[in-house]
Amino acid sequence: FLMKCNLNGVLFIVLEQNIALVVCSPVCSNLPASVSFPCSSGEDSLDRLLPPTGAPRRKSTTSHSKSEPPLLRTGTRTIYTAGRPPWYDEHGAQSKEAFVIGLCGGSASGKTTVANKIIEALDVPWVVLLSMDSFYKVLSPEEQTLAASNDYNFDHPGAFDFELLVATVRKLKQGKSVKIPVYDFTTHKRQKDWKNVYGASVIIFEGIMSFADKELLQLLDMKIFVDTDSDIRLVRRLRRDITERGRDIEGVIKQYNKFVKPAFEQYIEPTMRLADIVVPRGGGNMVAIDLIVQHVHSQLEERELSVRALLASAQQTQPLPQTLSVLESTPQVRGLHTIIRNRETSRDEFIFYSKRLMRLLIERALTFLPSQVSTPQGHEYEGRRYDGKGITGVSVLRAGETMEPALRAVCKDVRIGKILIQTNVDSGEPELHYLRLPKDISEDHVILMDSTVSTGAAAMMAVRVLLDHEVREDQIVLVSLLMAELGVHSVAYAFPKVKIITTAVDKSLDDLLHVVPGIGEWRRR
Repeated sequence: FLMKCNLNGVLFIVLEQNIALVVCSPVCSNLPASVSFPCSSGEDSLDRLLPPTGAPRRKSTTSHSKSEPPLLRTGTRTIYTAGRPPWYDEHGAQSKEAFVIGLCGGSASGKTTVANKIIEALDVPWVVLLSMDSFYKVLSPEEQTLAASNDYNFDHPGAFDFELLVATVRKLKQGKSVKIPVYDFTTHKRQKDWKNVYGASVIIFEGIMSFADKELLQLLDMKIFVDTDSDIRLVRRLRRDITERGRDIEGVIKQYNKFVKPAFEQYIEPTMRLADIVVPRGGGNMVAIDLIVQHVHSQLEERELSVRALLASAQQTQPLPQTLSVLESTPQVRGLHTIIRNRETSRDEFIFYSKRLMRLLIERALTFLPSQVSTPQGHEYEGRRYDGKGITGVSVLRAGETMEPALRAVCKDVRIGKILIQTNVDSGEPELHYLRLPKDISEDHVILMDSTVSTGAAAMMAVRVLLDHEVREDQIVLVSLLMAELGVHSVAYAFPKVKIITTAVDKSLDDLLHVVPGIGEWRRR
């Protein structure tokens, strides 16, 4: 039974025995500012909120799993870093930021459960779940001693590294790559290896002090407070700290009475007034979660854009850019093109002659890397050598991978990264599905390899990924066997400092956006 009554601007919704009071917010016009539901009368015992009593005793950290690419495993599904649509416009500039949801509440109030429920209901593939527990400060030896005896206050705002936290959330919201510390609750230390996270459509940030910093609050697009009874939170904390963090019951109770409870009353509970939504009963309050999901979906729809359509409608009447270098059309190059463009060429011959052309292309691309004068052995011979930190090859899967052997053949010990970009059959837009880049790639010159470039949408996404990983634009060289004029203009217009190297430029595209006359379907050939 559903009954609605609008009285003096306040909307009452009655669902059987539960009553929701919804107050409109000037900040989120499509979403209620607070949602409150009374707990059901005695139907849920505390035992239902706890893991099985026979659960094995184990140590844990904030990292859900060391396996990648999954970022989050929930009870019913796994959220992969896959299918990320364009987050930039035809100029290559960021056109939309990730939608950031802040989840606040007392210790063991069910914030992570609410986050998992939101992610499952959203059904958005590119989601990052960021826990405030990862950002505890590094303790001094004296503080380590206090922590070992449960005398260190981890529930005080001073226990968190807000400077690192704000910088991390800001970069994630901008779509950039970040490194997140992995905190070990057993040793109270950060682990040596940090977790790499890159970009998202939605970022869910949860922690007891999520609303305690003004800079952090400004980064949150939606603020949710999870309100759970204190007795339930205590029982949950007892079971969690004993079974997962290897602590004894006396220590947990001592820490709760001395730090956790006072901190909640002084620092956490007062921030409830800052929330757009208050969710009692945590993950069991599906009415509130549904309202949250509806609002997030509406926000994501407003931020959608069509990069391919923008590229196709852009002015392409300008002459080819100066950043483009086309391999000299020697008899050898023309002969190789004649063979690989011929639809009757056998597969073995196509592979052999295309590899020859790739080798010439890669050697040409390397001449654009910085070099310095070298005079070996003191003689007057004036040589050249590479003047840079390192060289990394990044292939756009799967066709770009065929160019890796040519790069390895001329560059000793070159590092290789991979980016998988595929076209969504429904929207026609490129989507980022997989990413593996070497560490410290920002210091290298990058050879970005793709077999053919038609509209330039996939190449632009690959360049944007490199820029988000702090690679300098002028240190990126895009190499492709064949490009269409539209693709050349698109990349050069968006990223004027990227060098573009190819063996030929064809003028037009067909209705399927394939290069004409082109080479044919590269994967099948």
